[in-house]
Amino acid sequence: MHIILMAGGMGTRFWPRSRKNSPKQLLNLVGDKTMIRMTYERVRGLTADKNILIITNQELKEAIHQQIPEIPLNNIIAEPFGKNTAPCIGLAAAIVRKRASMEEPMVILPADHLIKEVDVFQDIIRTGVEYARQNDALITLGITPAYPETGYGYIQRGEAVATLNNRTVYKVKTFAEKPNLEAAQLFLQSGDFLWNSGMFIWKVGTIWKEFVTHQPEMAEGFEEIYQSIDSNRFEETVLDVYMRVKSISIDYAIMEVAQSVYIIEADFKWNDVGSWEAAYAISEKDEQQNAITAQNQVVIDSKNNLIYAPKKLVALIDVENLAVVETEDAILICKKDSSQRVKEVIDDLKQRNLEEYL
Repeated sequence: MHIILMAGGMGTRFWPRSRKNSPKQLLNLVGDKTMIRMTYERVRGLTADKNILIITNQELKEAIHQQIPEIPLNNIIAEPFGKNTAPCIGLAAAIVRKRASMEEPMVILPADHLIKEVDVFQDIIRTGVEYARQNDALITLGITPAYPETGYGYIQRGEAVATLNNRTVYKVKTFAEKPNLEAAQLFLQSGDFLWNSGMFIWKVGTIWKEFVTHQPEMAEGFEEIYQSIDSNRFEETVLDVYMRVKSISIDYAIMEVAQSVYIIEADFKWNDVGSWEAAYAISEKDEQQNAITAQNQVVIDSKNNLIYAPKKLVALIDVENLAVVETEDAILICKKDSSQRVKEVIDDLKQRNLEEYL
């Protein structure tokens, strides 16, 4: 199989730690390894290093190679700029088609998720690849929901179509956008809805045909890229195609309109680490449920806080449910449950041309 790690995002919700040149996937948000290093170590053993592609941007290419020197440098592919996940996946499909064949299974994974049960994860990936080899199927992994989360999209599973390795493959019934709390509670009670993980498995030829059917203009661009691979026109062609294709997610472009969409329930513990609140949830905490990274600390009548100020003494007095994140040039202070709004800070900084803080 070929494994594609999508590592081009900017991780804006983790500002001020996440910046253009050191985004979320290059940070050690959990433990002492970066997110992308943890992702690589999770897939290691599923396939040879030469069959692992990393799609990122030009600014991060060298930093990622330093993080994962096992991956050949020509397997770290730079997009000219981000256009969401559909163009990223189309670019990867063109490369795998050239290097292998239309029959080669592709596994698409974000480079910044947290999954601790590696054996279970690898077992599910192998099951998905086996089904994809035998069928023209678009497979997504759905996470068993642990609570009524409003920050994730959901997928409703339909009838069971196969059992492989003691795991069931289901037809996808419908996709659902991020719900309000009431809807999320109903999804959880039904037992039919799974969290949309953004992880996919299919053959190159299968996704290629779906692009031709549902996104023909994009498919033409991917064909141009395919024809230019291993020539001195490659980078110029990718730039030209990216200038023309629309920015769209693979969910909207393909998954929600295609017919042969299937889901495997992933029962491992998973977190997309999508905000400071999510980082707090998986961090080690003291008796007052504070997650503090500091040179020293004094805590008085304070609880449920996330504090990151590794070079400072931090003193907390009578505060709770805060996220406080310090870097050399910026400090973020917000309610923990408002941490999704950090993107608004980025928008404001862009409008004011304060590029040095991005």
